[in-house]
Amino acid sequence: PPSYIPTLNITKADPTDVSPTQIHKALHRLRERQTLRFIPWGPASIQVALARRSPYVHSAHRVTGFTLFNHTSMAELFERLLSQYDRIRRRNAFLDNYRREPMFQDNLDEFESARETVQCLVEEYRACERVDYNKLEYDGGDGSGK
Repeated sequence: PPSYIPTLNITKADPTDVSPTQIHKALHRLRERQTLRFIPWGPASIQVALARRSPYVHSAHRVTGFTLFNHTSMAELFERLLSQYDRIRRRNAFLDNYRREPMFQDNLDEFESARETVQCLVEEYRACERVDYNKLEYDGGDGSGK
């Protein structure tokens, strides 16, 4: 199942209004309630950075911030992009401008290399969902398993 990979939470607040302990407790409650599903092979890690509010930017809210998540469902997004790329590539659509460039005059190998890189990224995200992910052997693309 899709899972969160360790995340980053940046919160802006006046230290007299909010303490790091309050933020950690709130995030801990999310983990306890299993509101967020984390990767099975690593810690349910949320890094928190508490920053002072800017004196130049006024907000009606006591606390503002954002959370940056990395999630294994990114694989689906990249799979859709690969599918769209494959359809365009089969028709050789939009390639004329590239073929005019010296780098692509002889061939379009860079496109295939980029496609392979994205395919590896999809496979990596899929592997992250496995319990034994940190025990899997990495294949550096040369078949050596190293």
